[in-house]
Amino acid sequence: MNIINLDKVNSTNLYAKENLEKFSDKSVISADIQTNGRGRFNRNWVDMGEGNLFMSIVLKPSSVFSPVYANLTQYLSVILCRIFEEYGLEPEIKWPNDVLIDGKKISGILCETVIQNGSLNGLILGVGVNLNADKDKLSLVSDKPVTALNLELFREYEDKHLFTEKLLNEFFKHYDSFLMNGFIMIKDEYLQRCSFIGKKIKVKLYDKTITAVAMRLTDSGELILKDSEKEVALSAGDII
Repeated sequence: MNIINLDKVNSTNLYAKENLEKFSDKSVISADIQTNGRGRFNRNWVDMGEGNLFMSIVLKPSSVFSPVYANLTQYLSVILCRIFEEYGLEPEIKWPNDVLIDGKKISGILCETVIQNGSLNGLILGVGVNLNADKDKLSLVSDKPVTALNLELFREYEDKHLFTEKLLNEFFKHYDSFLMNGFIMIKDEYLQRCSFIGKKIKVKLYDKTITAVAMRLTDSGELILKDSEKEVALSAGDII
């Protein structure tokens, strides 16, 4: 595993994309400060200050895109939950990959695909985790409640290196098996951390919002919603 540590960068994902040819498979880019991080749907990832995790994993599993690659964010969300549970916390997953503590977002995940001339150059799996934040900085995020590990543990969290090491070791420990088996490999564990199944929810898509009952997840990680007329399968969206 090749780990590159940067003092400051606009975005670890953008840095990885701009230098993708230089990085081998399973390279990791980490930054102390990230000035322009992004989440899904081009939302900004707000920097809560020093001591937080900003990281991108460069993956080059093949030159052809496989559907299982779309599930890597869900796989990473399960890995994050395992680590938070080691600290005595009870994380939940908000489909598809947000990790929450007591209903408050603590991490964000974004996977970007780089394809050139019909060939897959690589995947960039970015993750941001709030490890340390002042309470007064939480108001910088206006669209959802957020938290940080130090606030949940009631103490400053000084083991960013340890958290990163736990995350990467656990991720790569089962990574090859996940590529072979897909979402079904983590489905039960994923569902154990979901509280929205069976409830009426709102899901924001790019151009509309759907209100329906979350029925189940498929073996490929899709969310099945049911309204009064029919069932709808979603592979992307944002529960609001």
